[in-house]
Amino acid sequence: MPVISVTLLPGYPTDVQERLVQRLATAARSVIAAAPAGTTVYVNEASTYQRDSKAFTKGGPSRPVASELARSFLMLMQERNLEKAKSFLAPHFSMCFPTGVRMTQLHEVVQWGKSRYKSIEKTFETTDECWTGEGAVVYCSGTLSGVFNDDQRFENVRFIDRFEVVDGLIVKQDVWNDLRV
Repeated sequence: MPVISVTLLPGYPTDVQERLVQRLATAARSVIAAAPAGTTVYVNEASTYQRDSKAFTKGGPSRPVASELARSFLMLMQERNLEKAKSFLAPHFSMCFPTGVRMTQLHEVVQWGKSRYKSIEKTFETTDECWTGEGAVVYCSGTLSGVFNDDQRFENVRFIDRFEVVDGLIVKQDVWNDLRV
């Protein structure tokens, strides 16, 4: 039965502490065959501490939920709110679409899409998030529906979008789907 104690400086919001507790419990159970009911994680607060001859009295910044960031980005793209969507991207952002089409600018994506379909909409089925030493990898999957340029409708087309998120920004997006070319 793992018991994990975390000591934080004051100032971290409750939702951030809850995410930390949940992720530490999951990490422990990924290594130790313990039941969720047998895994205990709790947070202590220290009013101050010293490191490198400097005293610290409050916690630093927290990271956003990468899966929420990725889904929000996809919804902004669907709404064609490119300016807001652009704020989610790292300066060296890149996208790769089926058939190896690579882009770095959102307006390129919109132009490319216009040559393929009149409208497209995503229905999300699952979103998975995992953390690496660099940041997070997020997979969004579900189905696409919309209208091709010849007015033919399409539905239930499978898709997967894979995102790499570093420091709260999307660095890379890979897109897979069964949409006809």
